[in-house]
Amino acid sequence: MKTKLALSAVAAAIAVFSQGAFAQASAPATRAEVKAGAQAKAVAPAGEKPTAAPSTTSDKTRDERKATTKADKASGNLKQAGEGASVKEDKAMKGTGTETTRAERKEKTRAENKAKQIPAAGEKQ
Repeated sequence: MKTKLALSAVAAAIAVFSQGAFAQASAPATRAEVKAGAQAKAVAPAGEKPTAAPSTTSDKTRDERKATTKADKASGNLKQAGEGASVKEDKAMKGTGTETTRAERKEKTRAENKAKQIPAAGEKQ
């Protein structure tokens, strides 16, 4: 019984004294302190050149952008809304994609499967 009482007392003492370890040392950081901490963390690792964030501002004024848009529209270089390049045009421009249709690919696969040229699932080719 005495050991139970002693263990209870030790557990209570640990609970009371451990609260200080989890308590916050000071008041929450101010906005300026948080910003300063974020800037300090943005330091590049040793041996690496720090990277600059891309600019989010335009180098032209709003009037210059509007004038450029009007000039493009007058010369025919500006497409109307919804008249962007189609998917086929995009693939042709990138040089990717395939020249065969889906039906042609399906027929080729059926023929290879019939000729037992396609290995079963999980087998090596």
